[in-house]
Parts: sequence; C-alpha cells; structure tokens
Amino acid sequence: MKRNKKVFTVLVATSLMGSLVVACSSNSSSPSGSSSPAASSGGSGTTTSPAAAAVTYPLKTDKTLTYWAEITGNLVGVKSAQADVPFYQNWQKATGVNLKFLTPPTNQGKQALNVMLASGDLPDMIEFNFQGDFPGGPEKAIKDGYILKLNDTIDKYAPNFKKYLKEHPDVDKQVKTDNGSYYVFPFIRGDDYLRVFQGPIVRKDWLDDLGLPVPQTIDDWYTTLKAFKEKKGATAAFSVVSVPRPFNELANGAFASAFGVTRDFFIDDKGAIKFGPAEKGYKDFLATFHKWYEEGLIDKNFATADSKALDANMASGATGVTVQNAGGGIGKWQPLITAKDPKGVLIGAPYPVLKKGDIAMYGQKDPANAPGGSVAITASSKNIELAAKLLDYGYSDEGHMLFNFGTAGVSYNMENNYPKYTDLLMKNPDKLAPAQAMALYIRGNHNGPFVQDKRYIEQYLALQTQRDAVTTWSKTDVDKHKLPPITATPEESTELAKIMTDIDTLVDEMTLKIILGTEPVDAFDKYVEKFKSVKLDRAIEIKKASLDRYNKR
Repeated sequence: MKRNKKVFTVLVATSLMGSLVVACSSNSSSPSGSSSPAASSGGSGTTTSPAAAAVTYPLKTDKTLTYWAEITGNLVGVKSAQADVPFYQNWQKATGVNLKFLTPPTNQGKQALNVMLASGDLPDMIEFNFQGDFPGGPEKAIKDGYILKLNDTIDKYAPNFKKYLKEHPDVDKQVKTDNGSYYVFPFIRGDDYLRVFQGPIVRKDWLDDLGLPVPQTIDDWYTTLKAFKEKKGATAAFSVVSVPRPFNELANGAFASAFGVTRDFFIDDKGAIKFGPAEKGYKDFLATFHKWYEEGLIDKNFATADSKALDANMASGATGVTVQNAGGGIGKWQPLITAKDPKGVLIGAPYPVLKKGDIAMYGQKDPANAPGGSVAITASSKNIELAAKLLDYGYSDEGHMLFNFGTAGVSYNMENNYPKYTDLLMKNPDKLAPAQAMALYIRGNHNGPFVQDKRYIEQYLALQTQRDAVTTWSKTDVDKHKLPPITATPEESTELAKIMTDIDTLVDEMTLKIILGTEPVDAFDKYVEKFKSVKLDRAIEIKKASLDRYNKR
C-alpha cells in the first residue's frame, strides 16, 4: 500500500468554540422512542444484518489494536491518557478487544498526526476530522494510502452501522464523499434537539423590572438595549465575543438574519447560493449596529472582546444581552449572576426579526454528522475486520448505552425506562464539574464513533432555562437556507482557501469600519465592488458545484 512520506501542511484552520461547544457540538444519538439504536436499556449485544454474520460481544480475540486519538478537552487536567479513563476500560471489556492508545500532546494533534503520517508507521485506527482538517479531504487521504475506503468493510463487518445508515438516508449522504466512499465510523447527532445550542440571551429579571416583554423584533431589541443602558446602568448593554472574528457568534445568523442575510454563504428563497455580506441586507444590518454603537448600546470594546471579557461583563452586570451557548453561556453565567443578584435570570430569546410574528430566516444549527470524533481504519492495518467490529459496537443497542450513559449502576440508573445519570457524574464527590465527570465514564458529552442520545443533553442542561432556550432557538427557518455539509474537490479546496482568506479579510474590515463609524454606511457599496476583485463569484461557483455533487450522492 503506497504511503506519501512527505509531511503535509494543514490548510484548513478549525475555529475554536469553547468548552460548551465541546459538549454540545458532540451531540448525536437518539431519544427514547426514536429509530436510532438503543432507545432504552442495554440490549443483548447480538446483531444481525442481511450482508453480515451475527456479531456477539465480547469478541474472542487475543489481538491488541492500536488507536490514535487526542484526549477529549474535558479530561485535560483530569487524566493524561485514555488507558486510565474508565470509559475506555469498559469499552475494551465490553467488546473483548484490547487497545493500545497513542495520545498526542494536548493541542498538538495536527502536528503529531503530520509526523506520524510522514513516518509511514501507522496505527490500526485514527480518530480525526479528515473532512475538515485534512488538506484535500478524505478522498485524498484514501488516495495517498493513509486510510481505508470502508464500503466493503462496512458491508462485511459493520451490520449495526449499515442498518443505521439505511434507516437514515439524510445522514448517509453526509458521511460519505461525493464519490460515494465511506471513510470513517462517524459521530452522529441523533436528534434535532442536539443540533441547536446557541442563540440570543437576555436578562429576564431586567425585562421584568422594566415592564418589557421578551424582545422579538429589531425595534424591540433597540428599546430593550436603551432601557438596559439608561435604567440598569449597563455600560456594555450588548456584548459578544469578537475572537477570532468581529462579532464571532453572529456568524450563525443572530441579528443579521432579521435583514435576510447571514455572514456566510446561504441559499435564498429561489434556491440560489448567496454570500450574505455582499447583499443589501448586510448593509441594513451594519447601519443598525452602527446606530446602536453610536448610542452606546454596544460594548465600546466589542472589536477586541474575548470570552474572558464577556464573562466579566456578564458577571458584573455591564451586559444584559449577548449571543452564546446554552451550556457555556447560560450554564456558566447563571451562578455568577445569582451570586451578585439573587433575582438575576438569564433566558434564551428568539432570533430577531423585523416584523412581529415572523420566523427568523437563519439561526445556529449544526448538521447531524459532526466530523470531529470520527474514526478511520488505516489502509496498512492488518486487523481490519477486528477494528471494524470494535467500531461497529458503538452503533449497537449495547454500545449506544455505553457511549451515552456508561455503566448501569455506576454512571447511570434506569428510572422509569429513562437512563438517569448518577451523582458520580452530576454531583461528583471529587468536586469535578459534570462535564469532567461525564468524560470519565461516557463519550456522550463529547463525540466519537456512535450516535448521540437526546437524553444526554436533557440532563447536561441542568437548568430549565437552558432547556427552554434550546427550544426557543430551534424556531427558525435555517433548514431552508443553510448549506448542507458540502465538500470541495482537492483542487477546489486549494483555490477556495485562497479566495476565502481575501474575502474574510474584506468582510471583517468592512464590518468593523462601518460599525465603528470610521467609514460611512454608504461605503458598503464600495466593498461590494471589491468582492468582485477577490473572486467572490468564483467562490460561489465552487459552492454551487459542491452542492450539485452533494445532491447527487
């Protein structure tokens, strides 16, 4: 099997989302009553498929497989290697397969993978985002002889995973390439509720004190922000994180979508692909935010605000409106606010619209397949069958319960046919945060080769306000306008990366200068002309070609 010996350069930079997103963006599996594997209890451990022989766990083998993976973020500082984590010990016991873990240094996964691939000495399995973080994508990784094309392997040795894909054709489209190649055992969010975790957040106690309703329209938000500034002393009434890009969280549509655009590519009402910052609606959005900034309603330091600055603003009462996650936002700030003001309450508010009663055009919603945590079998592995059976366990009834809830009687108990986490996870005796304790016994609050269960997030979001926020934020038309997880060809990827670097720089410059007032709102028209010179039209062509291929999968 040929292996490219050259160290490659990672071209696609991943955006870091903070600890909450780690928890929420790993979501994937089925709620009770859904058609995903394992709706209730453990299961027999035996599965059948028309194309594969029955598999009974634990498997009988004396082989040890090698497994390369970064340690999950919630375990950093708690455990240094997977071998010491109860979940991985229990996974080996349940499947009968011994694993030798290869763990790169924290936050050095890409670099370590580059070195390993260049050496040609590969493990049996690699847990990595080949869709987003491998230059040229998964087809290039297959072509270069690093990872195995799994179509035949799944047919022969992965009856649980194959059954799930057959029952979920929309997910099936997402987990293979345009050429029809399966390349990993993926992480899958098993319910729409797991795919939404971010949106506008507002101080409900301030609204009540001022006799104001929960804001819905842009005019409502203006009224709210003015009242917060003038009557609640909010010196940064509206504040969000602007790292790595200005108004970073607004990329998912908050506020801009009221004007019919988002800060990214989207599909318009006629089915055409558009780029929000080049459309008139973005000019209206900039004009609105410039007005708010000029009136002191937006954090004067918004251009450099990072997560620590936002935390401080929320805790001190300087900010009453933001855009963040249910876990890492409401969950993080609520106790800080309550400590200062026992009556303080944060809630999720609807995505803004122009006319009351309208539904927001866009909002945060991740695809069912999240490429992080997906596991490939290397092309050089001499244990392909065993590796496939090990990974297929995660999609079985029994595996579903282990990955999402851990071990009965230890990390969860069945109560009225509902797997309820124990105090070992939720009120850990060693004072570990729930996210950390969970990471010791399950993978449900991160990602991995399994289908995530809705019942995880129902318990992780401990506050009713968090759960209500997700329901509120889910009420948008994002499904009509968000591009599916399309992929460019290796050649297109290289070209698109260069174009988008120039486009993003232009968007950030335009956004900052117009909102800050260093350029007039009408300067927007000048920027629209500049988009032509940085080849926005070509970027849209590439997106269109990618979408056409995706729709033919």
